[in-house]
Amino acid sequence: MESSPRTTHIVIVSVPAFSHQVSILEFAKRLLHLQANTFHVTCIIPTLSSSPSTSKPFFFQSLPQNIRCIFLPSVNFQDLDNNGVSVEVQLQLSVSRAMPSVRENLISLSNTTEITALIADAMFPEALEFGKKLNILSYVYFPCSIMTLSIFFHSQNLDEEVSCEYKDHPGLLQIPGCISIRGIDLPDSVQDRGSLAYKLFLQRSKQYLNAHDGILVNSFMEMEEEATKAISQHGHGDCHYPPVYSIGPITQSGSSGSKSGCECLLWLDKQKPNSVTYVSFGSGGTLSQEQINELALGLELSKHKFLWANFRAPNDKTSATYFSSDGCLVDDPLHFLPLGFLERTKGQGLVMCEWAPQVEVLGHKAIGAFLSHCGWNSILESVVHGVPMIAWPLFAEQRTNAALVTDGLKVALRPNVTSGNGVMVKKEEVVKLIKALMEGLEGEEIRRKVKEVKKFANCAMMEDGSSTRTISKLAQKWKSLGKSF
Repeated sequence: MESSPRTTHIVIVSVPAFSHQVSILEFAKRLLHLQANTFHVTCIIPTLSSSPSTSKPFFFQSLPQNIRCIFLPSVNFQDLDNNGVSVEVQLQLSVSRAMPSVRENLISLSNTTEITALIADAMFPEALEFGKKLNILSYVYFPCSIMTLSIFFHSQNLDEEVSCEYKDHPGLLQIPGCISIRGIDLPDSVQDRGSLAYKLFLQRSKQYLNAHDGILVNSFMEMEEEATKAISQHGHGDCHYPPVYSIGPITQSGSSGSKSGCECLLWLDKQKPNSVTYVSFGSGGTLSQEQINELALGLELSKHKFLWANFRAPNDKTSATYFSSDGCLVDDPLHFLPLGFLERTKGQGLVMCEWAPQVEVLGHKAIGAFLSHCGWNSILESVVHGVPMIAWPLFAEQRTNAALVTDGLKVALRPNVTSGNGVMVKKEEVVKLIKALMEGLEGEEIRRKVKEVKKFANCAMMEDGSSTRTISKLAQKWKSLGKSF
């Protein structure tokens, strides 16, 4: 009689943010691919009443059979004034309110199967305590850069060294192994040191330091080598860093499966190589009406081809649709574009409210630049496909990412902004950036740099690449502890 196959069961806990869900589930897919489906993954996902996951069914429907998602009952924020609560705080509150359901599901799973390891999203480090109680290996999945993780690790020192608000600090801040950074480019959650967001940031920083089994980071050694070395060498003193595993670049794979995506790609097929600027502000970014006008007119005046995807109605809050299921909250958001814009740019550009299949778009030969909000997923996708960027950060850690790709990796240009009724990128600056990337010598050097980083990214994910070896070593460790179902 044949013995039952050894299948290692891993449990993942995500948060109600689609960008986080995509990253951690793509890691699960990568794990299954490398291990020939000898793993079984259960992903527990808290949801909101407006959770974007419900509007992205194709991604979840296309997951391998060995990945099962458990969507928890919706958490709502009806008792909060969401307009005054940051994305980070809303995520943290969603985690707190979902904890009883997560605990209940973990206990139920542990009663029916042998769980080898728990991997919790970086916004849910409290789940590590559940792992300890179940006596299983417990990890944090950090979907951002090593530089951002370094800021968390270094946060207590920064808190002691800087007496003013970080945005008012006159000099550059030093983070071990990282580029020097302006205080204003630190994540949003630290910009008001008297806020709840800052308190939660410091709390998470301490929790990361207690992630004794390790932190999985969606980056790769060759892109952030010095930062990675600085963390790995931090083995002395009172504060030891946990093991950090670079397992990236983990990016979304597969087709969008949508009709709008096909139409978008057909339009790109008609354009010349490297001639189109792709514009997208991710799954939650929004612009004010004034900024929409300036960006649109800048695209028009540049005389270069453009594809503006996921266009949304204006909102003065940059993260207005981060938790909503639909970025197009009105019947026809295109009427918020400048009068006559669509008619004047017919043939020059395409504006679409629907999601574009971003991985396929960035891999298209027609794309010559990416005007991006600098979400980490988008940066990795751009790097993997060797597309230079215009860094246009909006919220969360996006300004930190923008500093990394412009000042550190030198694969992007960043706009100069004007202050008035808020921060504004004027149309003249948009024209200047597009022309610099698409025409100038500066653009040539940036394209050379990004092609170099692309090569390193591809090498990291090869069979003997640095990230593949790291994932394989983790998998072997987990398999050695796994038991038969």
